[in-house]
This record gives sequence, C-alpha cells and structure tokens, in this order.
Amino acid sequence: MATAGPEGLGRDPARKPSVGPASAGRRGRRTRIVVGGRSWVAIGFSLGLGATLAWLTVQTVLEVGSLLTLLLLSVFVALALEPVVAWLTRHRMRRGWAVLVVLIVLLAFFAGFLALVVPPVTDEVNALVKAVPGWLKQLHDHNSTLGKFEDRYHVLAKAKEQFSSGGAAGLAGGLLGAGRVVVGAVTSAVVVIVVTVYVMAFLPSLKRFFLRFVAASKRPRARDVTEEILNRVGRYMLGNVLTSVIAGLATFIWCVVTDVPYPAALGVFIALMDLIPIVGTTIGGLVVSLVALSMSLPVALATAGFYVAFRVAEDYLIVPRVMRFAVDVHPLVTVVGVLLGGALLGIVGALVAIPVAVAIGLILDEHVFSRTDAS
Repeated sequence: MATAGPEGLGRDPARKPSVGPASAGRRGRRTRIVVGGRSWVAIGFSLGLGATLAWLTVQTVLEVGSLLTLLLLSVFVALALEPVVAWLTRHRMRRGWAVLVVLIVLLAFFAGFLALVVPPVTDEVNALVKAVPGWLKQLHDHNSTLGKFEDRYHVLAKAKEQFSSGGAAGLAGGLLGAGRVVVGAVTSAVVVIVVTVYVMAFLPSLKRFFLRFVAASKRPRARDVTEEILNRVGRYMLGNVLTSVIAGLATFIWCVVTDVPYPAALGVFIALMDLIPIVGTTIGGLVVSLVALSMSLPVALATAGFYVAFRVAEDYLIVPRVMRFAVDVHPLVTVVGVLLGGALLGIVGALVAIPVAVAIGLILDEHVFSRTDAS
C-alpha cells in the first residue's frame, strides 16, 4: 500500500530507499577516511607520535651513553666479585662486612701498585727535568747532534714563534683540556666504585626484585638460570685474572732477563692492563718498550717483538683455552664476542662480551633449544 502525501506518493514503505550516485560517492569517501573505526588522521598522528618518541628515546640514550657504560661496568665488577663475597658470607660473615673486606683488599692492592709505580716515575721525571738544561746547551752547540738538528729544522725558533703568536692561549686550552680529562677520569672512577659497592651490598634484594617480573610458576627455574649465569661470570673473571697474572709474570721475567729497569712495577702494570681486552696488552707493551728504550734501541725493539708474539699467543692460545675451561665457551665465540663487544661499546663492551655470550647461551638452552629438541 502506497503512502499518502505529496512526498510519499506512490512509495512503498517496505522498500529500501534507492542508492543513487551521490550517496554512493559519499559512502566511498567515508570508506577512505575511516579504517577499522579510526580515521587516517588519528592513525597518522599515532604513527608520528610513536616515531617522535622513538627518536627522543634514541637521543636520550646517546646523551647518557657514557653514564650507562659506567653503570654497566659497575654491575659487571660487582658480579665478578660476587663469588668472593658469597664465599665470605658462607663462612658466617655478614654481607656488609664481606663487601667491606673485599673493598679494603682492592684498595690495598691499588695502594701497593702505587707504591711500586710512583717512585720510579718520580725518579724518571726528576731525571728528565735535570736533563733539560743539558739538552738546551746541546741545541746551541753546532757540533753536537742536537745542535745540527736545530740548525737544520730551527726547532727553538718555531717554538718561540708559536708561543708568541697566540700559542699561550693554545697551551692554556691544552692544560685546561688535560685538567678536564683528569677530573672526568676521577669522577668516573668514583661513580664506578660507589655503584659497585651498592650493587654488591644489595645484590640479593636486587635479584629478588627482578625475579618478580617472572611468572611465579617459572620463577624457581629462572632463579636457577640466574645463579648459573652469575656463577659463570665469576669464573670468567677468575679466568681473566689468571691470564693477567700470566702476562705480568712474563713481563717480569723478560725485564729481569734483559735488564729493563723496574721489572716488578712493569709486571704489575701489565697485569692490570691485561684485564682490558683488545688494547690492554698493546698499550702496556708500548709503555714497557719505551722504558726499554732507556737501555738501548735493540732492547726496545726486542721488547716490542716480544709483546707482539705474546699478544698473538694470548689472543689465540691462552685466552680461548682458559675461557673455555672457566665458562665453557667455544674459542671462536670468545674471539668473535670480544671483537663485537669492543666494536659496539669499546673497552667495556669487550670486557662484558664473554659473560653476555654465556648468558645468551644459557637462555637459549633453557627456553629455545629445549623446545625445539622436544618438538
């Protein structure tokens, strides 16, 4: 039955209104604008906001990268010393006292190192200061080697010209920069020591806190894996100390055989530098070679050759075998991990590369390989 009225004349109420070209165009435009209940404007705004937040996060990480590196180093040192602290606590010593004992031992070792190094360095500096007037006299002597060198290159005249033409400001800037480097190094050392002490003191509570992020049903197994990782990190540090002792003893024996001065101080210095992967032994060997230059050029060249050979033997023979015994890591993983860690985070990255590789291997064995083997 058709409805009455001028507008509804002849229209059946049961029929749906026809869709004309105009209504179809409007519906198409709504389809293009609204997707999944959200407009393209909202989606674009969300994507832009996410990209902006990601960029700000990256910039923040880059800005505080040095601080994060120091914190990572502090955590690594605390975990490396944890076996010693745990051994003391097992012998009925409170954890706070155990941390204090470890800290006192480390400070005593550092003081002993300074007692070995400061006297020879002071003697060499005094000898250098006393030798400067003689060198200046030889520079003005046209018959001496230094005098002939001065006549040919005019070193003194160039130095005076550089100093008079604004060199004083450059020298002051250089001294100021050196002072900043020293202050920065001292500040970094203080930050590392303080954070390390706090992490050592509160490590059990920190482990309990982070384990609360794991489901309660999986928490016991996660606790076992965490303890195994910490155990292997401690063993890695012991292995690193063993390789450093080997490097220090080799240096001491070489200096005694070749009559290079200060063998004990140089041996301890090389042992400490060897704790730094990749560049530690190289820098230490360069310093020992310069000290050997005070004896003669052939002794210095022989010392440099000795450290090149020792570096090759250490990187490809000693360290891989010691680390495989300490943390059960394949030698290839050791070498590649140290290279990648050094490329990413420098010295700290190279230092923590092997423990990170151990942790990744344990997590893969527990959560990935166990499932793939069972499937």
